[in-house]
Amino acid sequence: MSVFISIASYRDPVLPFTVSRALATARRPDDLHFGIVDQTPPAARAAPLAMRGEARLSYVAIDSQFARGPCWARAIGQSLYDNEDWYFQIDSHMDFDEGWDEKLITQAQALMAQKPGRPGVVISSYPNPFVFENGQPVKRPTTQKVLAHVVKPDSQFAPDHPVLGFEAHPLDQDIAVPGIHLGAGCMFASGAYAQAFPYDPWYYFHGEEQALAARLYTHGWDIFHMPGLPVYHLYNTPGSGAPERPLHWDPKEDEARQQAWWKLEEKSRARLKALLAGEALGVYGLGRERTMAQYAAFSGIDYAARTIGVEAKAPQPTRG
Repeated sequence: MSVFISIASYRDPVLPFTVSRALATARRPDDLHFGIVDQTPPAARAAPLAMRGEARLSYVAIDSQFARGPCWARAIGQSLYDNEDWYFQIDSHMDFDEGWDEKLITQAQALMAQKPGRPGVVISSYPNPFVFENGQPVKRPTTQKVLAHVVKPDSQFAPDHPVLGFEAHPLDQDIAVPGIHLGAGCMFASGAYAQAFPYDPWYYFHGEEQALAARLYTHGWDIFHMPGLPVYHLYNTPGSGAPERPLHWDPKEDEARQQAWWKLEEKSRARLKALLAGEALGVYGLGRERTMAQYAAFSGIDYAARTIGVEAKAPQPTRG
């Protein structure tokens, strides 16, 4: 059961840790194929061959001054997929439970079996945190059950674009629950995902996950949040012990480029607006299995009416 792991990394010193931990904790490390897009100045790059262990590694190195944002890098990463059974997209600063690969595969297979004929499922969430203490990873889970995505309580539609804010809330459930949203830094699906949903490089960062959720839903795929998600994220919060790393949109990083990050963000917002309006975007567009009106009824987020129902802002154990 081979697994392709797509990682887009921007000047991240935690990247080698992430790769080594994925290998060390996997039930079948030899079945892993890492597709890494490393956007780091040449002098600061980790030696890629030292990271791979016995797994396969496809590695693309790009000088950070030529980087065009997370989604652009993730599109390159997805292009390294090589017909593996499973597709796993993660951030470059992650930790894992023992047997994470087996747990994710087992959950995905069970969800597919629940509904014969279902085109596909994506298991995702904003993962529980881990921190570094004295240089060692320490997991700090909010819950051992479900982390369900909701619209942030104070998030509303802006006059000029449809980007919303989301967060993960604990839900006392021992079974996977349907989701209205996903986390692009932790997505697990069958390998068919890579062929069915080519990553749209015209997004920058914000709106990326809303676009994916809309595309998945209208193509008949379902998002699920599973209990005990075996993946952890290093958040840039006080006390996390995260090593200092620049972000693509930092002013000093932006100075080295011909195009400011904000221009890319403006294009990204326009792209999301076009998608949700149903404009023809080819392979990056909406599907025909379900409509956005059905998504509004399912999620409580009505992009056409620009309204957000109360059910979109509270975790729901079941959805229609």
